[in-house]
Amino acid sequence: MVTDQSATGRTEPENPDREPREECGVFGVWAPGEEVSKLTYYGLYALQHRGQEAAGISVGDGSQVVVFKDLGLVSQVFDEQVLSSLRGHVAVGHCRYSTTGSTTWENAQPTFRHTATGSALSLGHNGNLVNTAELRERARAAGVDTGHGATTDSDLVCGLLAADAADLGIEQSAMKLLPTLRGAFCLVFSDESTLYAARDSHGVHPLVLGRLERGWVVASETAALDIVGASYVREVEPGELIAIDENGLRSSRFANPEPKGCIFEYVYLARPDTSIAGRGVHATRVEIGRRLAKEHPVEADLVIPVPESGTPAAIGYAQASGIPYGSGLVKNAYVGRTFIQPSQTIRQLGIRLKLNPLRDVIRGKRLVVVDDSIVRGNTQRALVRMLREAGALEVHVRIASPPVKWPCFYGIDFASRAELIANGLDDDGIRRSIGADSLGYVSLEELVSATEQPKSRLCAACFDGEYPIPLPEDALIGKHLLEGARGDGGRGVAGSATPVLPNGYGAEDALQRP
Repeated sequence: MVTDQSATGRTEPENPDREPREECGVFGVWAPGEEVSKLTYYGLYALQHRGQEAAGISVGDGSQVVVFKDLGLVSQVFDEQVLSSLRGHVAVGHCRYSTTGSTTWENAQPTFRHTATGSALSLGHNGNLVNTAELRERARAAGVDTGHGATTDSDLVCGLLAADAADLGIEQSAMKLLPTLRGAFCLVFSDESTLYAARDSHGVHPLVLGRLERGWVVASETAALDIVGASYVREVEPGELIAIDENGLRSSRFANPEPKGCIFEYVYLARPDTSIAGRGVHATRVEIGRRLAKEHPVEADLVIPVPESGTPAAIGYAQASGIPYGSGLVKNAYVGRTFIQPSQTIRQLGIRLKLNPLRDVIRGKRLVVVDDSIVRGNTQRALVRMLREAGALEVHVRIASPPVKWPCFYGIDFASRAELIANGLDDDGIRRSIGADSLGYVSLEELVSATEQPKSRLCAACFDGEYPIPLPEDALIGKHLLEGARGDGGRGVAGSATPVLPNGYGAEDALQRP
């Protein structure tokens, strides 16, 4: 058991049964005259599924930047009093799940730095860089402080941007730095007045641009635009830097686009009401289910999803197979991120904390159970056992993605390769391991076809081991190179002055108090 003690005293237990998780959600808004902190709050609410360990918002008002962040869900970190105190016209928001750097307050984002001229820079990052060792050496050579507690590649990027900003300005500093970053990144950052957004040349993770009546929004998913009433304009292009200020929006290219969008966004990561590359995620998942039914038919009485991620594919499976669709599992809507470590007795209940069977529906039925993916197999094993105990005659498991055989180095926290059940067992071995009567995965070819994108524009490395961004030999080490540092706690601010947060702590106190 590994634990991280956060700045607020919460202990984060390691969960060996956790699902694959996206690193972060990012949101930015430039909108004079609007309550940008509240728009950002609701934008992060829409992106909460992308990160549930920490949340933060920075706001600039033309003369200073104030950053407020903490461990916990968006609704736990912010309240009306805090949001009302964050006044300005430009904001950056972030909700975090860590794949690089441990779960401490210092690693919550937006991260922030001062430039040599006293200006402030705040930055939120979704993704994962593979050249962290190189960046850290460059930061040390440039005199960037790397010993203040933060242990993320995001903090390195912010520090390097700030280091050159005094001489070049932030925009030109970004144009110099961005081509040297290797890996997947969606960056949203700002100074006191201007909002910036950038996406790596492969466009691994989504980043979209939206229009408000009096401003602009950038967000990880189109669903966040919908929530704040912004109209979709377009995707931030791979290799593009956008800047938004009083002079409007301007775009620069720092790299030639070589699109390799993450296919797992369609499988699990993105909200079903999001669109990626013009294709609705819900429609894609329903189509995956249809194709899964054609590839792996079975005689059964009822198709049930593992809610919520298996629901669209289960609908598609039922449509294509003619087997009735039904709800056989009830999800506890209030089981989310928890900092309470369960006792051994509670831990043994496992999946029952999240799902409970509808016995009257299940009893005496031959079931097709549709889920999005199998990683370690622990969840499916417990689920099959629970359904049999509830009276199911047969349990046929169908998976709306191919076997996950390779780790991700671009911002998704899968298990290590040794822990991936598909890496050591064939399909029948996995079937026996989870106790199912039959097991079927959708093929990679049919999954790609369902996205309506060519395979050449997608990253499917977790399924086929073909990594589009070259990895250094020490990639696995480099991914966690920055971990291990501890920092003190509190909430921090950055700006040309020393503003005071609602709790009464100024910048110097906030960064040093226990």
